[in-house]
Amino acid sequence: MKVKIEIDTKTFVRFWLVVIGFVFAIMAIYDARGALILITAALFLALALNGPVSYLASHLPGKSRVWGTALAYFLVVAVLGAIIFLIVPPIVRQTVRFAETVPSIIGSTSAQWHGLINQYHLQPQVDATIASIRNDISHWTADFGQNLLSGVGSLIGLIGSLVLVVVLSFLMLIEGPTWLKRLWGVYNDEERMELHRSLVHRMYTVVNGYVTGQLIVSTIGGTIAGISVFTISLFFKEIPADFALPTVAIAFTLSLIPMFGATASGILIAILLSSDNLTAGIIFIIWFAIYQQIESNIVAPAIQSKKVELSALTVLVSVTVGLYIFGLAGGIISIPIAGCLNVLLEAYLASARKNRAKSERPISRLVKKLQGEDI
Repeated sequence: MKVKIEIDTKTFVRFWLVVIGFVFAIMAIYDARGALILITAALFLALALNGPVSYLASHLPGKSRVWGTALAYFLVVAVLGAIIFLIVPPIVRQTVRFAETVPSIIGSTSAQWHGLINQYHLQPQVDATIASIRNDISHWTADFGQNLLSGVGSLIGLIGSLVLVVVLSFLMLIEGPTWLKRLWGVYNDEERMELHRSLVHRMYTVVNGYVTGQLIVSTIGGTIAGISVFTISLFFKEIPADFALPTVAIAFTLSLIPMFGATASGILIAILLSSDNLTAGIIFIIWFAIYQQIESNIVAPAIQSKKVELSALTVLVSVTVGLYIFGLAGGIISIPIAGCLNVLLEAYLASARKNRAKSERPISRLVKKLQGEDI
């Protein structure tokens, strides 16, 4: 049996116009992904600072939100300055020590390798490797000016992006309540407005909870790193005990960067420890690598899953997808985005269940009536 489906021209044209419009929308979003990432980062920063800004504004004379925002930014800059003050001096001191010990390390290592090379007749391979390294260095030196300009341009672009994010978040914090009042004033249906306001509040709670969770994870990692360095200093007299506090600052600050920030902090601290005692640096990096596995697979997913109302598996999957699609920025914003999508999905399912229950009632009454007539 053949089934003939007739579609009028108007419906056919409308369908393809929707498809084409959808494709163009995706292309436009892809082309503007850089700007969208900056706007999203500024939005998350504004949401994270909204609580302190609201608290400060409510306690200031005149309840000025502008001054509350400015004071909150000043406090953030002060905290960052204190962290830099703790981090920079020990890094400089340990770097100087490392530079002083490099010649002796190279001398002892070259003497050991020279004996091994002569013993196993590896001089031709070593000469070829050295020639290849020299060739690579010569090429890099020839392109040094271009690489330097490219690096300076990238640095200027990064600084410009950070300034833009800060300015956008500052304006969002100031004008956000006004825009929300205008948005809620558009609604004519009070019940729908309260529903959407509840959804926005839940999504705000998710983002704020993610920031709080990340701070908790970083605090735990920094504290453990500091305790580890202090414990190592008890067994190795070359390691100063006062290096534990800068270690906490280094680990806490870099751990705020998802995925690889904690690893970078562990490597940096291990290098600084190795400048005083190589064994101490090796012990620290082994212990910190073990802890990182525990933190990445147990501690962080457990904390973030409670803060953003997601399962640990969903947290790991969202971070993985965000990193592979949008890179570092995607990894940072993937968890709060997944939490917000989860809020919207739960609201949609609850609404669908409610509508289905309403639609089933008359049908069930009709079925019961027909069954009664049959009886």
